Amino acid sequence: MYEGLDTIVLYEELAYEDVLPVAWRRLPEPYDPALIGSFADRNLRVLQAVSALDEHGPIEKADENSPHAADILRLDLKMNLLLDMVGQLLAASHPRPKPVAVRFNALGGVFQAAPPFPDLGGQGVLEVYLRECIADPLRLVGRIASVGPDGRVKVRFIPPGEHISDLLEKLAFRKHRRQVAGVRQPKSR
Repeated sequence: MYEGLDTIVLYEELAYEDVLPVAWRRLPEPYDPALIGSFADRNLRVLQAVSALDEHGPIEKADENSPHAADILRLDLKMNLLLDMVGQLLAASHPRPKPVAVRFNALGGVFQAAPPFPDLGGQGVLEVYLRECIADPLRLVGRIASVGPDGRVKVRFIPPGEHISDLLEKLAFRKHRRQVAGVRQPKSR
């Protein structure tokens, strides 16, 4: 049964898709292993932080057997509000690239670039700012696989490592699951 929702796929794998601040930065040839290692360490922290922020417990109904459930829910909502405010302050003090449509997974990414477009075959790093309240972007190193006349750029990433690949897969899966759940929710009248 078609529910009006398409699975987001890139390089035949589930992919994360959103409109986010994105930048492509050229890197000198050959790849610097120390630089890539530092990106991996920061990417791990960024993805773990996003995962922690995405964890939401059930908010529909407080557990009657837990006398503090309502208090915990209020604290959670206040913490989320605080994180949103810090994110806005951070974004105001550290300008980010313009948000564009982006789709990515551990294998590669596609984004809408502004002129001048990156060179076909050029190596660099795709920086994706996943959340306003997280200062560091996700940095994925790769090579430009194609550049469309409209600025649609396709990148093939070098393997980011098993742990980061798993976290990217979970990020894409959580977003897909939320979209499916949103489509299946009955509309209130």
